[in-house]
This record gives sequence, structure tokens and C-alpha cells, in this order.
Amino acid sequence: MSEVKYSKEHEWIKIEGDIGTIGITQHATEMLGDIVFVELPDVGTSVEKDGNAGVVESTKAASDVFTPISGEVMENNQLIVDDPGKINSDPENDAWFFKLKIKDKKELDSLMNKDEYDKFAKESGS
Repeated sequence: MSEVKYSKEHEWIKIEGDIGTIGITQHATEMLGDIVFVELPDVGTSVEKDGNAGVVESTKAASDVFTPISGEVMENNQLIVDDPGKINSDPENDAWFFKLKIKDKKELDSLMNKDEYDKFAKESGS
């Protein structure tokens, strides 16, 4: 069974075994507006918790994408590179950014569940 956790940087991670699928939240897409460009990490890249792992650009701003946990990038989603607008329409499902092999599952303990994230997003206004 998979589990989804959220970061304060508005990323989500779906955990299935030792693989984590990472993307940005619906809340993030609403703040960004229409997304027009995305840059993803290369397969084989090692990423560190809270480190920069890509870029999204919208009609409003450019924003870094951070990784909520450490690991090695196993796959990236070419679909959103070819059609960045898909991120606006389905950010928490088909428009995932990349999958990684999780380095340390203990890092997941610092992330929020859905209810905690929804409360955080509403209260922070960011």
C-alpha cells in the first residue's frame, strides 16, 4: 500500500516500498499559475533532502523544485517536460516529476500527512 507525505515547500511524495514518486501540490500550482516550462533531474542523479531537484516556470514566476527526501533519481516524467500544462490539470497524479530510490526512510518522519499539509497551506498563505 502506498503512503503520501507532504513538505513545507509544497512537494508531495508517494511512497511505494523503497521508491518515492515526487511532484508539486495542487496548492503550489494555484500559487504559480499557468506552468509553461519544467526542468527535471537526470536519471542517476543523487539528490539530498531539501535540495534543489528541478525548476518550474509559470507565467507568474520561476520556482525551484526541492526533494523532500534523499535518494537516487530512477525515472523522470517526460510527459510534463513535453506538456508542462499537465502539471496544472493533474499535479498530484499523472503530472509527477520524478521517482527516486529512497536512501533513508527515517527522513519521511519530518514530512506531513494530508490533513497536516492542508492546515499548513491554509495557515501559511504561501
